[in-house]
Amino acid sequence: MADKVSGFQGEIAGLSLADVIQLKGHNKYCGCITVEYKDQRGAIYFVDGEIIHAEQGTHSGEEAIYAILKWPGGNFSLAPEMTTNVCTIHCSLNFLLLEAHRRMDEEAHEEAESFKDVIDQSERRQQPRQPDPATTQQRTMSAAAARVMGVNAVTYATLLDKQGHPVQDDSQEAESLSAKGLFMAQSSIKLGELMGLGELRAAVAQTDNFDLLLYDSRQHYLCIAIKPNSKLDGVEAEIKAALAPGK
Repeated sequence: MADKVSGFQGEIAGLSLADVIQLKGHNKYCGCITVEYKDQRGAIYFVDGEIIHAEQGTHSGEEAIYAILKWPGGNFSLAPEMTTNVCTIHCSLNFLLLEAHRRMDEEAHEEAESFKDVIDQSERRQQPRQPDPATTQQRTMSAAAARVMGVNAVTYATLLDKQGHPVQDDSQEAESLSAKGLFMAQSSIKLGELMGLGELRAAVAQTDNFDLLLYDSRQHYLCIAIKPNSKLDGVEAEIKAALAPGK
């Protein structure tokens, strides 16, 4: 591996940052791994394969490690000549990585639960103003789906029950989208069971013609078709804003 690899997005040359750290632990690495993400920088110091100190902004020690591992991408470089006399970490490398993954899983779970609540609250609120009847032919849909339809990149959305039936929408589009959503949900649940990934919270499928987003809201699934090549992070942010309480 070269001393510097750049442009990772979840993976660095086939390995995640956590994998690189673990590999350096096995190799009894001494020195520093510096990591950059946008305008943020971090440093992780090793002695004989164990992390003894880390720095990231105002964080140091374990909190700096957890902050760095949450970054979705960036550049890293190896600097074996960089050492430190500071020792802020006194637990093993394996413990650090396990605790970092536990924290990230917990945060993801809390965010997913919050999003479920937003969808359910949207359904409990009064039906929002419907689009022009002349263009919709008096079509009805659930409150959550109607709100999501206001997002520019969304081509169609439907709320479906756990059996795959559209809620308050008997259009062909809803039937087709619900079938795809149920298949996604069932496939994701089976995959999660096989890989020990836990409950389904959200799923994404990308095709040449459209992308699909699926969210689990306890009693329902919300399935959303969006235009291809859309920036999913931005679209998801708009969807969450559209479903936010008070909208």
